[in-house]
Amino acid sequence: METTWDPCFCPATWSTTPATAAPSPTRQSYQSSLTQAELTRSTSPPTIRAVDQDRNIQPPSDRPGILFYILVGKPANYGEFFTLNKTTAELRLLKPISRDLYRTFDLVLKAEQDNGHPLPAFASLHIDVLDENNQAPYFQVSTYQGFVIESAPVGTTISTNINLTAPLGIIALDNDIEETKDPMVKITLDDFNTIFRVTPSGITRYLTLLKPVDRELKQTYTFTMVASDGVQESAPVTVNILVIDANDNTPTFSNVSYSVNVYTDMQPGEPVLQLRALDADEGPNGRIAYEILAGSQGDFVIDARSGLIKVAPGVGLVVGRSYALTVKAADGASPTQRRSSITTVYIEVLPPNNQSPPRFPLIMYSLEISEAMRIGAILLNLQATDREGDPIMYSIQSGDPEKVFNLSETSGLLVLGKPLDRETLDHYTLTVTASDGNPGGTSTTTVNIVVTDVNDNDPTFDPFLPTNFTVQEEEANVFVGQVKALDPDEGANGQVRYRLVNHVGLFRINSNGSIFTATPLDREARDHYDLIVEASDGAVYPRRTTITLSVEVLDIDDNSPAFSQASYTVNLPENSPAGTVILQLSAVDADLDSNITYRIRTEEASQLFTIHPITGQLSVLQALDFEDVASAGATYTFVVEALDSGGRMPPGMATVTVKITDMNDFSPVFSQALYRGMVAPNAEKGAVITTVFAQDQDPPLLLPGLREMVLKMTLRDMMESET
Repeated sequence: METTWDPCFCPATWSTTPATAAPSPTRQSYQSSLTQAELTRSTSPPTIRAVDQDRNIQPPSDRPGILFYILVGKPANYGEFFTLNKTTAELRLLKPISRDLYRTFDLVLKAEQDNGHPLPAFASLHIDVLDENNQAPYFQVSTYQGFVIESAPVGTTISTNINLTAPLGIIALDNDIEETKDPMVKITLDDFNTIFRVTPSGITRYLTLLKPVDRELKQTYTFTMVASDGVQESAPVTVNILVIDANDNTPTFSNVSYSVNVYTDMQPGEPVLQLRALDADEGPNGRIAYEILAGSQGDFVIDARSGLIKVAPGVGLVVGRSYALTVKAADGASPTQRRSSITTVYIEVLPPNNQSPPRFPLIMYSLEISEAMRIGAILLNLQATDREGDPIMYSIQSGDPEKVFNLSETSGLLVLGKPLDRETLDHYTLTVTASDGNPGGTSTTTVNIVVTDVNDNDPTFDPFLPTNFTVQEEEANVFVGQVKALDPDEGANGQVRYRLVNHVGLFRINSNGSIFTATPLDREARDHYDLIVEASDGAVYPRRTTITLSVEVLDIDDNSPAFSQASYTVNLPENSPAGTVILQLSAVDADLDSNITYRIRTEEASQLFTIHPITGQLSVLQALDFEDVASAGATYTFVVEALDSGGRMPPGMATVTVKITDMNDFSPVFSQALYRGMVAPNAEKGAVITTVFAQDQDPPLLLPGLREMVLKMTLRDMMESET
């Protein structure tokens, strides 16, 4: 007597062989770990293999095949997600799995011979559904404010307060990673990445200096940061870095030394010379105090704040005397950090000049005027005095080639003569003379005019940058394109800000005009956007301008084909010839350039029906007999699928039910060829003579389930038959 061994599972490809021994599986469990993203496709997680142990004693032609099944599994609805091919043991995914609902699947697999002697073998399959990287990183705050002193060396960490007592910590989290673990995200800056860099320290990141900063060149840095886990990006956050002033500039006089003549008839308090030193620092570091250190001999004093040297009270100047004043200009920093410089003022005392030139009250005038100042406005009274009372004539000698200013020849009133435009010229230095008409009777003063800004310019978009962009669908935080606008106004009036006028939930724009997708786009919902970007300045009442960008959404394969119906039911008369078309299936794919093919998914049904892979016509492979399947309701139910042959998405599926309808292809058949009956001579009318029995294999049309006919022959009155 032949003994057959059962198949056993092993970690290889499927193979079968007969033997004569008890089953001995070499691998009884399989384990697979798949990410949630991998489980959105029709995949075969592990390689499953079974070997028939009879293979060494049976020729290949006699070896039976091996059939595979999923016997049981947890959770109980595993059949919604997995199917096992009976002959290839390919485990296929039927639909996507959400890790939020399912973390593991445990299946028991069964393999048996198909020769009528099953002798099954069993193995377990454990599938872990791993977390997909489907959560974007995020920052804990939307805006960071940092501080750094301009004297800080390279490598200094940006502080979180103006006292520079605590570092600015930046934390980006990712819900795909436990909060206590470092999410290992990469933080990038959209600007100034040559000045600042992100330095990690555990879960916290810090901003450090890559190069020194100079407040006098740039006081604030504003940029955005984005955290990326390699797949997804966070929403951007804004970082403002304020550069704190360090006392790194020394007050500077315009000249190393000055020379001036004074006269013996000058009165105490009369001005001698206006000194001015400049310091680019701000606050106390740039506030200058003047002091005469030596050389005045008590005859001259200086105003500590203005730098104006005057004749000291109660002093009479003596002809022939000369002075060398050492004057210091010091800033207002703390004594240990204070900076100062000195200059020398040489003063010569001359006898009274009966024809002395007119004298301006100040050697230098400074004023600021708005570029919006009206024509004809009086700017300054440059009235000089003449000791002899001679009439004085005023004129602008230099600094105004376009004749923007008018100076009254007799009164010394400086008047605006033409419109100002700060963007064309933002300052003027005028040399003004006053003359009494006598030889040597001319003196000069300098007028420094700074033109201040008004918000009189709209931001202007760069016309040379592209306005047509493309972006791939189904990806968030993807760079779309960039706009750039300039505003020639000064300060806040010239600081350009960007915002999206429309589609703000789908796109975002950062401070440098870079545009990104804010959420995955769906080309099938909309394939084109006209994106309006507004640029505005930072004024209280800002000026604005807009530009319209064209954004085309590019297609990816992100849709499964879909049948026109979820289920189809069709009637097929029995004995219909092979090739009879019984149903036209149709599926569509919302993606572009899809190439749909059709096939029957249920293996048993593919022995009886076929579907044209291109047209979707479902036809029968052989004539089907109603009576063969009458006990099963005379129906075939199977699954068909539509696949995008060039795509990556799971197939679309539908259920087809084919009902076999009966044809009257059987005649009634009596149970016997001859029936005999007897009747008594005195039988009454209606007496039964005999009973005949006939049977028809076709189902009854009126009485369901009745396939037999019983006839009774009865005696009837002859007279009735005659009538």
